[in-house]
Amino acid sequence: MHPRNANTTTTAPRGSAITRAELPRLELLRSFEAAARHLSFTLAGDELALTQSAVSRQIQMLEADLGVPLFERRHRALALTEAGSVMFRAAVDSLERLRDATARVRATATTQMRQVAITTTPGFASLWLIPRLAKFTANHPGVDVRVSATMEVLDLDRSRIDVAVRFTPMAKGVGQPLFEESVLPVCAPKLASGGPHPLKSADDLQHHTLLAVDTPQGMALTADWSPWFEIMGLSDLHMKSTMRFTQYADAVAAAVAGQGVVIGRMPLLGELLRDGRLVAPFQGLATSRRGYFIATSAGAAANPDAQDFVRWLRTEAELMIQN
Repeated sequence: MHPRNANTTTTAPRGSAITRAELPRLELLRSFEAAARHLSFTLAGDELALTQSAVSRQIQMLEADLGVPLFERRHRALALTEAGSVMFRAAVDSLERLRDATARVRATATTQMRQVAITTTPGFASLWLIPRLAKFTANHPGVDVRVSATMEVLDLDRSRIDVAVRFTPMAKGVGQPLFEESVLPVCAPKLASGGPHPLKSADDLQHHTLLAVDTPQGMALTADWSPWFEIMGLSDLHMKSTMRFTQYADAVAAAVAGQGVVIGRMPLLGELLRDGRLVAPFQGLATSRRGYFIATSAGAAANPDAQDFVRWLRTEAELMIQN
């Protein structure tokens, strides 16, 4: 047999092996450090989400393992013994080193992982963003894109989100404007021109089903139709029946399936109208005085991929408007 090459390298640093019996358990060390810092089992328990008796038992286990008392139990007070003082200094030093090393490793992992996190409404996500998203990912193959589709207005920094596309009245918009919304009724082609009641005028709507999204209490289901009513000179809308949905995309899917008429939010439904899955039976596009705005977190300024995503959003919006 050949002698082992003395120049063979290893991936792990050299050092003497540390056996489990030589070290106290980490949870015992954390409880001891907190109790020694507060000189109170009760306050240590509050900090660690443990009961006072649980902290006391852990300290007893540590003392039994070490073979020496770490605290002098006085009347309504604790004091560190000489051994306790030695262990406290060592525990603080060890836990601080572990904390700092953990932070450095996590920071390295965050730096290495390229990610853009976006929050927006479910309707914008499913009808406008997701159909276009492959264009962005194709040009940014190393970027992990995370989409949170919710009606909740999230705190971007607290939620670790880079970009928000928010739907709001134009007069109250915050951030960069993306585009303004307009509305008009839309339905499946077979509903507009076929059957016993083709949609030739607004009066024909009374023979069809209203596809509506649940609105806040006190608002009419036809609230989204109001801008269109105004330009058409209509005071109200009475339709044969109603289907209610919690998400706008579901109401649109029902319209594509020929189940009724939905108010079309443009430009979200632009592709569905261009490819013929939906049609607008009446003329008259009304502005809803609402629109989509881009907001960014403080951290997005240091994320070049997030900045690229914002530029991409604006470019896609400009291309859509030009077409």
